[in-house]
Amino acid sequence: MDRVKSNFSIKNLENLSGIKAHTLRIWEKRYNLLEPERTDTNIRRYSLESLKKLLNVTLLYNHGFKISKIASLDLDEIPKLVRSIALKSNSEQVSINAFKLSMINFDYELFDTNYEEILQHNDFEYVFLQIFMPLMRELGILWQTGAISPSHEHFLTNLIKQKLHLQTEYLQRNKNLNSESPTFVLFLPENEIHELGILYLNYLILSKGHRTIFLGQSLQISSLETLYSYDTKFNFVSYITVEPNKEDIMFYLKDFYKHILDQQNSKLLIFGPQQIAIDTDNLPPQIELYRSVESFVIKYFPEKVFV
Repeated sequence: MDRVKSNFSIKNLENLSGIKAHTLRIWEKRYNLLEPERTDTNIRRYSLESLKKLLNVTLLYNHGFKISKIASLDLDEIPKLVRSIALKSNSEQVSINAFKLSMINFDYELFDTNYEEILQHNDFEYVFLQIFMPLMRELGILWQTGAISPSHEHFLTNLIKQKLHLQTEYLQRNKNLNSESPTFVLFLPENEIHELGILYLNYLILSKGHRTIFLGQSLQISSLETLYSYDTKFNFVSYITVEPNKEDIMFYLKDFYKHILDQQNSKLLIFGPQQIAIDTDNLPPQIELYRSVESFVIKYFPEKVFV
């Protein structure tokens, strides 16, 4: 079973909070903000409670509170003040820190409260692109450096997926979706399981009033041929994070073209970091690459773009 990380180095704290280790040592010495244990070799180790406190302190510090003022607060005053500020602030980083706090403590109630407050003042696209996506990028780095455990990342990722599913279900009830333009078919290639991006694209396309068929993770090319019994024209959409890998991606695209696009009036739209390995000079015109959601929206839904 995956263990929850409960012991942190000062470097872990630096990565999670954004406060340099040198500054943390000063705060520790001058203000007694943190009380680390020491290993036999005199190396600082911090508890989960210390990390929670530091994230609270960081949120207040980044919101303009002087460190001397924070240090003078009673221990139970800090989280109350943090909750109040996090729920009222429009700062993306304040919101991200609040979600980090919910992750560290596995506190889905704090996650939901923070999310609902942000959603009162912003639409879901803003929440996902400006808060959830930067948050997930930070978590990827934190996981790789050992600052958090897979349990933390999975907890937060699945809560974000829940919100996406709820928003998507609401949009699918729309009976006035555009039936004249091609249906968008969203899928991930075989062995690709990172579905957050494709889930968001499904939500986005529905929000623009277009029909989608969402097929999810790890789908073989041959499985897509069945769709032509339903219609003859599709916009296939995929988000490639890991698979196919850099060595195989051009072979994959040639195979996709041969079996799905050749002699058909359909397209393949590709998103995701792995597209950097694609040889654009040898790409059929029916395969399009998108580095950003904005460029995709501008091309396919220009009437929905507002300044």
